[in-house]
Amino acid sequence: MGLRLYNTLTRTLEEFIPIREVVGIYSCGLTVQSLPHIGHIRAAITRDVLARWLGHLEYKTKTIENFTDIDDKIIEKQKEHNIDWRIIAESNIKAYLSACAALNIQATTVYPRASQHIEEIIKLVKQLVDKGYAYEKSGDVYFKVRSYPDYGKLSKKSIDDLISGARVEPTEQKADPLDFALWKATKQEEPYWFSPWGKGRPGWHIECSAMSMHHLGDTFDIHTGGEDLIFPHHENEIAQSCAATGKTFARYWLHNGWVTLKGEKMSKSTGHFFLIDDLLREYNPNVIRMYLLKTHYRNQIEFSRERLDEARAAYLRIVTFLSGFKTLPSIDKPVLIDKFTEAMNDDLNAPRALGIMFDLVNKGYETDDPEIAASIDHYMGILGFRKETPEAPFSDVIGVIRDVNDRLNKENKASLVQAVWSEYLQHLHSFKNLEDVFPAFVNLLLDIRNRLRKEKNYELADFIRDELGAHGIQIHDKSIDASIYRVERL
Repeated sequence: MGLRLYNTLTRTLEEFIPIREVVGIYSCGLTVQSLPHIGHIRAAITRDVLARWLGHLEYKTKTIENFTDIDDKIIEKQKEHNIDWRIIAESNIKAYLSACAALNIQATTVYPRASQHIEEIIKLVKQLVDKGYAYEKSGDVYFKVRSYPDYGKLSKKSIDDLISGARVEPTEQKADPLDFALWKATKQEEPYWFSPWGKGRPGWHIECSAMSMHHLGDTFDIHTGGEDLIFPHHENEIAQSCAATGKTFARYWLHNGWVTLKGEKMSKSTGHFFLIDDLLREYNPNVIRMYLLKTHYRNQIEFSRERLDEARAAYLRIVTFLSGFKTLPSIDKPVLIDKFTEAMNDDLNAPRALGIMFDLVNKGYETDDPEIAASIDHYMGILGFRKETPEAPFSDVIGVIRDVNDRLNKENKASLVQAVWSEYLQHLHSFKNLEDVFPAFVNLLLDIRNRLRKEKNYELADFIRDELGAHGIQIHDKSIDASIYRVERL
């Protein structure tokens, strides 16, 4: 079975068949009036995993993610803070790209900005006016929704349903409450560009149509974005684009679910959000990626630190296992690759793919098989986790634990290791990074050694001491029954 994607347009899983050799993907990016939050990052992770998986399947891709850098909200910020809109936009774009880099989100082929595509926007608006799909009123240009018979096919909303909720703002002069702005006449102290209809600036919806078609052509493969954009933004994109060209716009529409906070969509407009920069100060970027991938991209995620902590424990369990191997073998066919591929081909089912990886981790702890470790490392790369090289002390202690585990197993002491190990895993979620984990692993070994000494198994207790000493960790015993040790790094 090949790749199947859930198409919002048809509400079905469809086999992915690209138009041409290079797969064109357009992702609705940020309106950059403020700093990015975790909800924005979820959308970016979705398109990142999509592009990575397509690359794994040996498709070539051209990816576009736009920035809406001229918009009502940005102009409001300009007036509120008395800062030029370009400075506001640039600052927030840099913050977003920096966060994406930290999270190992691959850069897109192009990051177009609305303000850089005014010529293309004006050309597209003029096409719509010339074809009778749009009209000008006092410098504003509106799209005639009723002129496009397929309006509502993405959101499954009918014209009759829309009429009841339609309204006209006091500043608008549109002929029909359903019509939407393509071009807005300038107001005092607002940025503007010259157009056939006078000084003005583009409407939000037309920007994405112009940018996507300029970089990917009139028809392209995949359009992604948050599910909150289905209506009216993406609905309007389809209407104006298809009306202008007479062609299909995007063939597959992928929408990710919201990140919610107390049941509400995380949003800048409501003030209910967590900035990604703040979360990156608390959590390893790979932990945040794990947290987002543990839920299917189409489902909503309720934000909580408890779930982030669970993701941290899950991630550290993988890292702990992989750290036991100084080198990993080259493998022609990763273990369980067919199951992993089946999961990812099923609408990018990353949660199921992660489940397969954790099954391998459990098996790996039992068998110590380097091919299993190499397979997990391979899958981590496909899902976009940044490869981390633990510091030497961390790797050293993991190696000692493995050696001790082998000796305990040979002496039928496996139950002792299992008891201590299980107790340790229950507290894994409290660690932020590998540096925090290191002393916990040392304490784990010391706890094992103390129990052995109480059992008068001095040979095995000395083995642990000598193994730690060989890796630069010196232990000074106070007494046989003491549970307190002094540990020094040599």
